[in-house]
Amino acid sequence: QVQLVESGGGLVQAGGSLRLSCAVSGGTFSRYAMGWFRQAAGKEREFVGFSGWSGSSTYYADSVKGRFTISRDNAKNTVYLQMNSLKSEDTAVYYCGARSGPGVMFNRYEYDYWGQGTQVTVSS
Repeated sequence: QVQLVESGGGLVQAGGSLRLSCAVSGGTFSRYAMGWFRQAAGKEREFVGFSGWSGSSTYYADSVKGRFTISRDNAKNTVYLQMNSLKSEDTAVYYCGARSGPGVMFNRYEYDYWGQGTQVTVSS
Protein backbone atom coordinates (compact mmCIF):
# COMPACT_ATOMS: atom_id res chain seq x y z
CA GLN A 1 0.00 0.00 0.00
CA VAL A 2 1.45 3.31 -1.09
CA GLN A 3 1.34 6.12 1.43
CA LEU A 4 2.28 9.76 1.04
CA VAL A 5 2.86 12.06 3.99
CA GLU A 6 3.33 15.80 3.54
CA SER A 7 5.01 18.02 6.10
CA GLY A 8 6.56 21.45 6.42
CA GLY A 9 3.51 23.66 6.17
CA GLY A 10 2.86 26.53 8.52
CA LEU A 11 2.31 30.26 8.88
CA VAL A 12 4.74 32.59 7.15
CA GLN A 13 4.81 36.27 6.29
CA ALA A 14 4.56 37.45 2.72
CA GLY A 15 7.96 37.34 1.09
CA GLY A 16 9.08 34.46 3.26
CA SER A 17 9.94 30.87 2.39
CA LEU A 18 8.85 27.37 3.29
CA ARG A 19 9.97 23.94 2.19
CA LEU A 20 7.39 21.19 1.98
CA SER A 21 8.30 17.54 2.04
CA CYS A 22 6.39 14.52 0.83
CA ALA A 23 7.63 11.15 2.02
CA VAL A 24 6.49 8.10 0.09
CA SER A 25 6.36 4.56 1.42
CA GLY A 26 5.09 1.25 0.19
CA GLY A 27 6.15 1.54 -3.43
CA THR A 28 9.11 2.02 -5.73
CA PHE A 29 9.55 5.76 -5.38
CA SER A 30 12.00 6.07 -8.27
CA ARG A 31 9.28 4.85 -10.63
CA TYR A 32 6.76 7.49 -9.58
CA ALA A 33 6.19 10.81 -11.19
CA MET A 34 5.32 13.28 -8.46
CA GLY A 35 3.07 16.30 -8.51
CA TRP A 36 2.27 19.10 -6.11
CA PHE A 37 -1.19 20.59 -6.04
CA ARG A 38 -2.94 23.06 -3.80
CA GLN A 39 -6.47 23.81 -2.81
CA ALA A 40 -7.54 27.14 -1.39
CA ALA A 41 -10.75 27.46 0.58
CA GLY A 42 -13.74 27.28 -1.72
CA LYS A 43 -11.67 26.53 -4.80
CA GLU A 44 -10.75 23.53 -6.91
CA ARG A 45 -7.47 21.70 -6.40
CA GLU A 46 -4.98 23.19 -8.83
CA PHE A 47 -1.68 22.11 -10.29
CA VAL A 48 1.46 23.63 -8.80
CA GLY A 49 4.37 21.58 -10.12
CA PHE A 50 5.54 18.24 -11.49
CA SER A 51 8.68 16.15 -11.28
CA GLY A 52 9.46 13.20 -13.50
CA TRP A 53 11.04 9.99 -12.27
CA SER A 54 14.59 11.24 -12.14
CA GLY A 55 13.80 14.83 -11.23
CA SER A 56 15.47 16.14 -14.38
CA SER A 57 12.13 17.18 -15.89
CA THR A 58 10.09 19.65 -13.91
CA TYR A 59 7.11 21.81 -14.81
CA TYR A 60 5.38 24.59 -12.93
CA ALA A 61 2.17 26.52 -12.98
CA ASP A 62 2.66 30.04 -14.29
CA SER A 63 1.56 31.43 -10.93
CA VAL A 64 4.56 29.90 -9.13
CA LYS A 65 7.19 29.78 -11.86
CA GLY A 66 10.42 31.38 -10.71
CA ARG A 67 9.39 31.20 -7.04
CA PHE A 68 8.81 27.49 -6.38
CA THR A 69 11.21 24.64 -7.05
CA ILE A 70 10.57 20.90 -6.98
CA SER A 71 13.33 18.46 -6.16
CA ARG A 72 13.42 14.83 -5.20
CA ASP A 73 15.75 12.52 -3.34
CA ASN A 74 15.14 8.99 -4.58
CA ALA A 75 17.39 7.60 -1.85
CA LYS A 76 15.10 9.09 0.77
CA ASN A 77 11.83 8.44 -1.11
CA THR A 78 11.00 12.09 -0.70
CA VAL A 79 9.98 14.96 -2.96
CA TYR A 80 10.30 18.57 -1.89
CA LEU A 81 8.66 21.85 -2.80
CA GLN A 82 10.79 24.88 -2.01
CA MET A 83 8.58 27.95 -1.93
CA ASN A 84 10.18 31.39 -1.97
CA SER A 85 8.76 34.90 -2.19
CA LEU A 86 5.46 33.67 -0.85
CA LYS A 87 2.33 35.70 -1.45
CA SER A 88 -1.01 35.75 0.31
CA GLU A 89 -2.55 34.07 -2.72
CA ASP A 90 -0.32 31.04 -2.09
CA THR A 91 -2.39 30.27 1.02
CA ALA A 92 -3.86 26.80 0.58
CA VAL A 93 -3.65 23.18 1.60
CA TYR A 94 -0.80 21.65 -0.39
CA TYR A 95 -1.00 18.04 -1.55
CA CYS A 96 1.48 15.75 -3.20
CA GLY A 97 0.38 13.08 -5.63
CA ALA A 98 2.14 10.07 -7.12
CA ARG A 99 1.61 8.34 -10.41
CA SER A 100 3.52 5.43 -11.95
CA GLY A 101 4.15 5.55 -15.66
CA PRO A 102 5.62 7.93 -18.22
CA GLY A 103 4.44 11.32 -19.27
CA VAL A 104 3.84 14.69 -17.72
CA MET A 105 0.69 14.97 -15.64
CA PHE A 106 -0.95 18.30 -14.94
CA ASN A 107 -4.40 16.97 -14.16
CA ARG A 108 -5.16 15.80 -10.63
CA TYR A 109 -7.29 12.93 -11.93
CA GLU A 110 -4.18 11.34 -13.46
CA TYR A 111 -2.60 10.65 -10.06
CA ASP A 112 -3.04 7.36 -8.27
CA TYR A 113 -2.06 8.26 -4.74
CA TRP A 114 -2.40 11.34 -2.54
CA GLY A 115 -1.19 12.57 0.79
CA GLN A 116 -3.39 14.14 3.43
CA GLY A 117 -2.19 17.67 2.74
CA THR A 118 -0.37 20.33 4.71
CA GLN A 119 -1.66 23.83 5.37
CA VAL A 120 0.32 26.82 4.17
CA THR A 121 -0.84 30.23 5.35
CA VAL A 122 0.83 33.39 4.11
CA SER A 123 0.04 36.55 6.03
CA SER A 124 0.26 39.91 4.30
